[in-house]
Amino acid sequence: MVNVEFTRLRHAYESGRTRPLAWRRAQLDALRRLVTDNRDAFASAAMADLGKPAAETILMELNLVASEAKFVRNRLGLWAARHPKAMHWMLQPAAGWTIAEPKGVVLIISPWNYSVLLALEPMADALAAGNAICLKPSELSPNTSRLIAELVPQYLDPEAVRVVEGGPKETGELLKCQFNHIFYTGGGHVGKIVMRAAAKHLTPVTLELGGKSPCFVDRTVDINVAARRIAWGKFTNAGQTCVAPDYVLATPDVAEALAERIAVAITEFYGEDPKASPDFGRIINDRHFERLCKLLPVGTVPTEEPSSPLVQVASAVGAAMDMVGRRFNVVAAGRGSAGETAGGGAGSANNAAKPAAGSNTAVGGDGGQRSAAADSDATASAAVEPSEIHKVPGVFDPAGRIVCGGKVDRAARYIAPTVLYGTSPDAPVMKEEIFGPILPILVVEDAESAIRFINKRSRPLAAYVFSRDHEVRLTFERQTSSGALGYSLPLGHLLSSRLPFGGVGDSGIDAYHGKAGFRTFSHVKTVVSKPQFPDTLQLVYPPFNEAKAKLFNIIAKFS
Repeated sequence: MVNVEFTRLRHAYESGRTRPLAWRRAQLDALRRLVTDNRDAFASAAMADLGKPAAETILMELNLVASEAKFVRNRLGLWAARHPKAMHWMLQPAAGWTIAEPKGVVLIISPWNYSVLLALEPMADALAAGNAICLKPSELSPNTSRLIAELVPQYLDPEAVRVVEGGPKETGELLKCQFNHIFYTGGGHVGKIVMRAAAKHLTPVTLELGGKSPCFVDRTVDINVAARRIAWGKFTNAGQTCVAPDYVLATPDVAEALAERIAVAITEFYGEDPKASPDFGRIINDRHFERLCKLLPVGTVPTEEPSSPLVQVASAVGAAMDMVGRRFNVVAAGRGSAGETAGGGAGSANNAAKPAAGSNTAVGGDGGQRSAAADSDATASAAVEPSEIHKVPGVFDPAGRIVCGGKVDRAARYIAPTVLYGTSPDAPVMKEEIFGPILPILVVEDAESAIRFINKRSRPLAAYVFSRDHEVRLTFERQTSSGALGYSLPLGHLLSSRLPFGGVGDSGIDAYHGKAGFRTFSHVKTVVSKPQFPDTLQLVYPPFNEAKAKLFNIIAKFS
């Protein structure tokens, strides 16, 4: 079946039907109609798969697909046109230019967390480039996958665009085919499998992966604005977003207050009981739910069955220690500032300052929307100097103290939006991409310490900096490496067709959106033209003599 689909696509492409700009524009118009005509159906499918609110599906998926299709359609003529290039003096008179030609038959493997956006948005770019397309939606979002498979042949050219449903078996069969480009969004483990399969045919790949995207906050920000934006970026889609802030590094003078304000923002967004909110989603499946539960503090999640007496005692001790820790913090808060309580000591307000001028911090080398949310091998837990992360007094569990959330419901696959304060870098929640509604907050001395911490870990898909200090911003820009960097704004680059979206290192290879996506799915071909008469190349034909050598030197000086 898979081979039949591939053969049909190959025939369609080789027939030339996908190359005309008129065909491409018609397909892009049809793609827009596909998502606009079926808004309610897509919203219902996303609700069934992920418990995703309809408004979130429309805002964060359907509207973005329609916008991308319109954006690339309106610029297609310019991007596909000849682009003149200057020619070397030895070739004059001559002309040179580049043109973008389609790569051929491309495979798009999409994930479950934004199952419409991350299937159809790269499809828009591939259509604009003039390719035949095979789309493999995620089997983990079956309702959306089924809907896409039903609608695509109704709106798009069925000879040049095919949808193949199924699981790992079908994906494996597709990877055996000799596609001209493979576009994969998901986890690093499967990304390596895709890369190995592509290498057999020397097929170029785009990998949109993920990783632990850090967020730095210092005392210069408006804490209320920062808290609301972090909460929105983190808990949209129940935290199942590749570029969501994965953890927060906050300076001692603002860390605890920030944690409390994020808790307030969560209540503003989802009410006192987020489980009852129509605006908060659910975890995709039981396996992912159980993985997330293990990242919470010990004793937070009750076991499904009665545990052994030893485990019960251990959990009770853990809960008691946490309660003591909370009481300690309350007492400590009455003795000193938030910064002192967090372990900053006297004068810690000055520690949010800029990194030392001329510091030479080495940039280290993770991450995207994922089909397998946690790749433990993708994010190595590096040893961290004790001085870089503050140990918060009274917090005994490595995961930190629960400021809000921590409630779970297995039957509903619900995990409350949870904020952890005083998390240790050695905690399980810091060893893998969370990809869920859990936000750890670590207390870091200053921006320079935060940069060292980030650079010791795999390079993330995104990094966010909440600081109004220009020097701090500039230092993050120059001394950290990430797929994207956002100042006071999580997720912003995900929403714009004008900005490339992609990773670096373990967080991904290549980029798409708008012109970047058109180029990803195109081969940029160089064209050179020179008149046959007069044949000026005879100046460089052998045999070479002293007169020619002198002429070359003279021309080279003025060229």
